[in-house]
Amino acid sequence: MGYGRLGSSESFRSVAEPASNPSNSSKKRKLMVLGLIAFIFLLASGVAAAILVRIRTRGSGVSVPIINKAPTQAISRACGKTRYPDLCVNSLVDFPGAMEAGERDLVHISVNMTLQRIGQALYGASSFTNLPMEGRMRAAYEDCLELLDDSVDQLGQSLTAIAPPASAAGGAGSTDDVLTWLSAALTNQDTCEEGLADVNSTVKDEVVGQMKDLMELVSNCLAIFATTSAGQDFAGVPIQHRRLMAEGEVFPLEKDGFPEWMSREERRLLQVPAAAIQADIVVSKDGNGTHKTIAEAVEAAPEKSNRRTVIYVKAGWYDENVKVGRKKTNLMFIGDGKGKTVIQGSRFKSETYTTFHTATFAATGAGFIARDMTFENRAGPAKHQAVALRIGADHAVVYHCNVIGYQDTLYVHSQRQFYREVDVYGTVDFIFGNAAVVFQKCNLFARKPMSSQKNTITAQNRKDPNQNTGISIHNCQILPASDLVPVKSSYPTYLGRPWKLYSRTVYLLSYMGDHINPAGWLEWDGNFALDTLYYGEYMNSGPGAAVGKRVRWPGYRVITSTVEASKFTVGQFIFGSSWLPSTGVAFVAGLTV
Repeated sequence: MGYGRLGSSESFRSVAEPASNPSNSSKKRKLMVLGLIAFIFLLASGVAAAILVRIRTRGSGVSVPIINKAPTQAISRACGKTRYPDLCVNSLVDFPGAMEAGERDLVHISVNMTLQRIGQALYGASSFTNLPMEGRMRAAYEDCLELLDDSVDQLGQSLTAIAPPASAAGGAGSTDDVLTWLSAALTNQDTCEEGLADVNSTVKDEVVGQMKDLMELVSNCLAIFATTSAGQDFAGVPIQHRRLMAEGEVFPLEKDGFPEWMSREERRLLQVPAAAIQADIVVSKDGNGTHKTIAEAVEAAPEKSNRRTVIYVKAGWYDENVKVGRKKTNLMFIGDGKGKTVIQGSRFKSETYTTFHTATFAATGAGFIARDMTFENRAGPAKHQAVALRIGADHAVVYHCNVIGYQDTLYVHSQRQFYREVDVYGTVDFIFGNAAVVFQKCNLFARKPMSSQKNTITAQNRKDPNQNTGISIHNCQILPASDLVPVKSSYPTYLGRPWKLYSRTVYLLSYMGDHINPAGWLEWDGNFALDTLYYGEYMNSGPGAAVGKRVRWPGYRVITSTVEASKFTVGQFIFGSSWLPSTGVAFVAGLTV
């Protein structure tokens, strides 16, 4: 969209990974992609066949040949709900089964068609692996392959979840699951395009050509699903198919502060000292474990496991960049405490790295949990974008940890995430991304920035009104770090600014220090997004919480309704009541603190 996230002299935000050498690993990736594409088309074709059979067996049971390619009323109605209706119509009229489908069947068909199109793009883009590329282009390209691969997985899950129950594909999955996966797939496309926008290359033109219309197709897919699903509440906050929490209701807690329905083993896992836990894998720099590095431990962990794998990382300073890939599911990392188990890196956005892969620690495997450790990027304020922790894992939990950096400290990239008793330190946009994320009982510390910079705590990048994403900060403390305290009058600190058009951030029942600028929120670029964003404050306290001099933007509101505020709690915004219990982390589902 042409909007960069600027600190002082920062350039356009890019999202990519370090340059790599296209050797045997490239050939291996290509073979893997070919196998993946074959699987995609088998899955998509199977579901399409099931849907088509269901459609054609209705009524007389006779399939009438399609002659007129003008859209049916069902296609016109479904596409009329999207942001790109012409593309929607043109992409559906030639797709098998669409001209005979009812409006509900078009939900399945639109996901199927989009999955096949993303699979084709991944296959096409992978063919450029061996072409010469400069560092930044190679980084952006490798990111796009990774993100396209993630999108294939998310669209595949969605297709299986919404398949007719009677079909072989299944039909398992909830509405909020599908909204999460489709929202994440859209974010992936946005992230890929952000990275490519920062480079000039003939290869870039080829990659962009392969991805033509992908973002719009995913957006249309999301719109058709979201608007066809009954019970939609207000833009992108689905509340259907769940037992809603009554005002002020919380799940019962035992004396130890953890939910009463936690198993004895889960309770023990969160409470006992790390050294007393029977871990599956032990990391120790001195060799008194199963592995000396965290990366080796991740490599040794099982793939696609439904069982919790515990990795105990003993106290020490680990100088490494760690990646928990999508196939590494249900990994739990336990350290010896904040400041004791420290994972540190120093990558920053440069000709070698773009923001997405500057992360000291990155996790995309579903069910990721981290407890009692520190994630730090030591690049410093002058290096600008430098991520300490990036998470794109669904049902991710970070508990009792430190996340330390300056600009872009914590990248809440996508899917559903929960942070409890976490201390986050940073300067410019130091919590950013497009996850559906709740921070509860956390401390958010603004640090002293560079002389020409302003502090912004959040930069949320929701790009589509149907995405179920946003940042909710509930019962937290918004404080100045020790280095900012003596100079806080010289460096204004703001609650957030809108990175993308439908940016959404709320602060609920939190304490705000006097370093917060009275206006509260900062513009991104002139009037951009001021009438489409959703920024809210509900019953916050402290010298920085006064709302009398807040911005007067159309999208900003002082929330006075408990019903509205409750939509951004754990129970309703990330539906944590259904998945957080199994993690063993204490949480409050409703507004009550």
